[in-house]
Amino acid sequence: MSVTYPTYTDADLDTVARTLWGEARGESKTGKIAVAWVIKNRVLSPVVWWGKDYASVCRAKYQFSCWNSNDPNFPFLAGEREIPKSEYLECEDAALLVLANYQPDITLGATHYYAKSIKAPAWTKGAVKTVTVGSHFFFKDVP
Repeated sequence: MSVTYPTYTDADLDTVARTLWGEARGESKTGKIAVAWVIKNRVLSPVVWWGKDYASVCRAKYQFSCWNSNDPNFPFLAGEREIPKSEYLECEDAALLVLANYQPDITLGATHYYAKSIKAPAWTKGAVKTVTVGSHFFFKDVP
C-alpha cells in the first residue's frame, strides 16, 4: 500500500518552520523533525477539525500553543518580531526534510506530544505512547 503525501506550499513550509521554532527550538534536529512529523500526521489524519493543510493544522486554535495570541512566541511567529536567522534556518531544514518526504516518521504515527517539564495532560489517558525524543513524549491514538 502506498501513501499519498500532501503537497505543500512555500507558505506551509514557513508556517511549519515557525511552529518548530515556537515549539521545539531548544531541541536537536531530531527533536524538531519529530514535532514536524506530528504536524504531518495531523495533515494526513481524517480528523477534519485539525485542518486540511499544514498551515491550518499549525494554526488550529489551542493545538500548538506558540500560535496562541497570548503566547510569548506569538509575536515572532506572526512576524511582529524577527526570529534569529540561524534558528529559523535550522527549523526550516527540519520542516523541509519532513514535508518533502526525505525523513521517515520517527514518531511512529504520533499526533500529539508534550514536554517532559509539565504534568501529563488529561488527553494522555488511554493514548498510546510511541517514543520519547529529547524533552518530549509522543503519542498516537489519543481518545
